[in-house]
Amino acid sequence: MDQDLLQMGAAKGLFVCGEVKKDTMKQFRSMNPRVKTFLLLAALTALVLLLGQMIGGTTGFIIALLFAGLMNFASYWWSDRIVLRMYGAQEVQESQAPGLYALVRNITARAEMPMPKVYIIPEATPNAFATGRNPRNGAVAVTEGLLQMLDQRELAGVLAHELGHIKNRDTLVMTVTASIAGALSMLANMALWSSFLGGSSDDEEEGGGMFGGLLGVIFAPILASLIQMAISRSREFMADEAAANLTGDPMALASALRKIEGWSQQVPMQAGSPATAHLFIINPFAGEGLIRLFSTHPSTEARIERLTAMSSNKFAGERGAYELSRV
Repeated sequence: MDQDLLQMGAAKGLFVCGEVKKDTMKQFRSMNPRVKTFLLLAALTALVLLLGQMIGGTTGFIIALLFAGLMNFASYWWSDRIVLRMYGAQEVQESQAPGLYALVRNITARAEMPMPKVYIIPEATPNAFATGRNPRNGAVAVTEGLLQMLDQRELAGVLAHELGHIKNRDTLVMTVTASIAGALSMLANMALWSSFLGGSSDDEEEGGGMFGGLLGVIFAPILASLIQMAISRSREFMADEAAANLTGDPMALASALRKIEGWSQQVPMQAGSPATAHLFIINPFAGEGLIRLFSTHPSTEARIERLTAMSSNKFAGERGAYELSRV
């Protein structure tokens, strides 16, 4: 009898734990995106410092802190120029692309933000990204394919999404995230070599030693990638909402997302690196199956579903109207 009671109690305890875990996950998903981003960035930073501690105790902790700081400093000042050069983006003036310039100017005026630099990427696949450490140093880059395949409303939605990233300072958040994740990868490589070559006995006693270093090498980069993806997905939803508010036409962005995803699978991106996938409105390096689980973007279906709900609930009246000549 006592054994049956114990088993029933254990089963009930597991059930309650499972329910608590589900409730916690629901609360996290429904959390304000800004709060969620702050918590995830804090977790990512803590992961870097923990790995440093596991590798070399206090010394490793200090090295990890220095790595994160140096990479944040470099990425803050130079990441925008690096990524624009990576994709061969060419800055255009108003005389070269008057329609595109007029559209960007209209949206920035409505958003009450400075006019960003405008770039065109020589790629046939339709896509776009924003970069820059703050709104005063912002830049919007669109591919030639995007200008050819989208109509005026859809292009307005895409540009408003990217300008929303700049206004929300998502470009800075994602730059910091990527640099911390990069520091974590470097530390993981250091841990690997340290475990092979051996470290000082004091460090091993204070830190995690060889076993701790190997655990860090295996799990820290995976956790960092998952946190980076969670941050990126959260910011994408925020930029979609910003675009809907700026244009008053969420269904235009929904239509653009469908086209971009469809064409991206048929016309792959030729330049660049998957490390910069989080910058784009749709991941140009996305794959199928297991790779989708590690995507930097929420599913296009989920984004369209949210935009459709916004259109039904909030934007049933007046629509924003932007005119754009073909560039």
